[in-house]
Amino acid sequence: LCCECGQFHLLLDNHLYNFQDEVDDELICHICLQPLLQPMDTPCGHTYCFKCLENFMQEYNFCPMDRKKLSFQQCHKSSLLVRNLLDKLIVLCPFKAECQQIMQRCELEAHLQNRCPGFKKYKSELQRKKNPVSKGKEDPPAKVEPNTPKDAEVPSGGSSLVAESSAAAVVSLGTAEPGLVNPAFEETEEGESLIHKCNYRTSLVAETNTIEIHREDPEEELGMRIVGGKDTPLGNIVVQEVLRDSVIAADGRIAPGDHILEVNGVNISSVTHCQAVSFLRHPGPVLHLMVLQEKGFSNKTAQQDSTSATNREVIHVTLIKRDRSEPLGIKLIRKTDEAGIFILDMLEGGLAAKNGKLSRNDRVLSINGQDLRQGTPETAAQIIQTTESRVNFVVLRQPGVQLSDPVEDGSTSNSSSSSSSNGGSPVHHRRRLDQNHYRRKSNYQKGYVNHEKTVAIKKEPKESLGITIGGGRDNKNKLPIYVTSVQPIGCLFRDGRIKRGDVLLSINGIDLTHLNYYEAVSALKSNAASHSVVLKALEIISVNSAEPSLDIKEQGFSWSPLWITWLGLPSHLHCCQDIVLSKGNLESWGFSIVGGFEESKGNQPFFIKTIVPGTPAFRDRKLKCGDEIVAVNGVPAIGMSNSELIPMLKEQRNKVTLTVVSWPGSLV
Repeated sequence: LCCECGQFHLLLDNHLYNFQDEVDDELICHICLQPLLQPMDTPCGHTYCFKCLENFMQEYNFCPMDRKKLSFQQCHKSSLLVRNLLDKLIVLCPFKAECQQIMQRCELEAHLQNRCPGFKKYKSELQRKKNPVSKGKEDPPAKVEPNTPKDAEVPSGGSSLVAESSAAAVVSLGTAEPGLVNPAFEETEEGESLIHKCNYRTSLVAETNTIEIHREDPEEELGMRIVGGKDTPLGNIVVQEVLRDSVIAADGRIAPGDHILEVNGVNISSVTHCQAVSFLRHPGPVLHLMVLQEKGFSNKTAQQDSTSATNREVIHVTLIKRDRSEPLGIKLIRKTDEAGIFILDMLEGGLAAKNGKLSRNDRVLSINGQDLRQGTPETAAQIIQTTESRVNFVVLRQPGVQLSDPVEDGSTSNSSSSSSSNGGSPVHHRRRLDQNHYRRKSNYQKGYVNHEKTVAIKKEPKESLGITIGGGRDNKNKLPIYVTSVQPIGCLFRDGRIKRGDVLLSINGIDLTHLNYYEAVSALKSNAASHSVVLKALEIISVNSAEPSLDIKEQGFSWSPLWITWLGLPSHLHCCQDIVLSKGNLESWGFSIVGGFEESKGNQPFFIKTIVPGTPAFRDRKLKCGDEIVAVNGVPAIGMSNSELIPMLKEQRNKVTLTVVSWPGSLV
């Protein structure tokens, strides 16, 4: 809960307020459709919230309103008059059950801290939850019989590089280790297949690690997206994405592709997607996770790998920039004999040198939660340069080892052999290509039904709809437009038929399903000025009443639809994109798939289950766990069995085009 506005939102998102009256359109941000916060003026005469404009400019180089060329450095704070007008807007206390006070927006924070009985009650309840006496007594959110898998045996002398060594087990999956999926073989008992075509790599190294996550606020979200569950072909719960500046990113040990086996001692390898989300959202100051982490192919034995790890330690370092342009003063390189990125030097007087916690030859494992174990100096520099304030490093240190000669990164032309976070070397931004999107047929809507509804409303011309939206075809997941909240002011709240999570299909006959976010905002605003509005929307309803009610448990989380509900969308709302992978003759594509036609289950989608570090699929970074494969080189995959699709993929020698549908994982 934000102590400044008294509402739940992501740390990097704008504050939320309940305004007493309709706010003049001149004071509305045309990106978030809310009254302006920290207003910024553009040279072309438009005004946006600071955070809205900053996030937009990370993706685009033009003004959202008139599309004139624009950079964030050209913008400046709005006048004091405008800021004072915004601060004087009248808002309601968010704790309306205990407090009916109204005040100016600028007075709300002081009211919450000093006078609000509702906020005082919330803080006392939070303190009670933190009380050590009550720790461990709360029931888990869903009852699942624990079935704790035994740890794999640790080879003598073995230790984990990135997890607590007491709980780590280094496993060579080339051996028939019981109880673990073995993606090094073409087919497993679970029907998972790894697209693998090489003879000289004989094993896939993985670790089972127990990781302890600490939260100052027991109800703070972890900051990762998950996919999978026993009610999907994926089976296991898999991490799809780690959000920047989150609890998980700051810890640095969990990465996309990790399989979550246990939460606080309870086995979640055979629970539904909704149950897993409920477990991971359960509040508490300490969270114990058991995860399976794949480390890539290796032709060394686990014994040899563990010997080289002697005396190594993992170190977490946070550097804080005063603004985005401030350099850290770190020089990063690649080495000829080892994958990854290493610190070559730190500039005297720079931020890193003053901090004193990083050292020459430290290997960078991750920055802000983004896995760089197989990364390049250019990728690291780009992450650092686009970070606003906190830069979280996780590094591996082995005392007494000297740097060997750096090697040029062959993936970047005309670049030097090292990259510096202060811009000393060029950072090449990969241009986003226009993908060929098309729809396809699918009958996979397990557990969910679609209900299309038409809502006709009579309203005053100046009365707002009172909704916020998300998605858009310019979104990285090419989502349809959906409702993220229905505000307590506005005609749709009064009507009650449009709900959070509804997919908006049209307004007054204008199709919204092909629009990007800003086009949809414009269409909604222009049609909201009418005396009457006709909205067509799609409601996705769960048919399984036994699932936990996540709406109740997710009050402390920034709301977004569950991954599994996106699978229930009708196929005409799916938007596909092409991902082109290239590889050498002796390489594996580096991903495993599950799903396909089975006699007992009928047609199921093909999902990406595993992406192996160090492989073409991993280096490309576009393919994600949970993505659905729709076609291979233009040939539709629907109706194929696993044994039909695998040979087709293995026949592709050096290049393959995968057409995929990518839905965002559930936020926990």
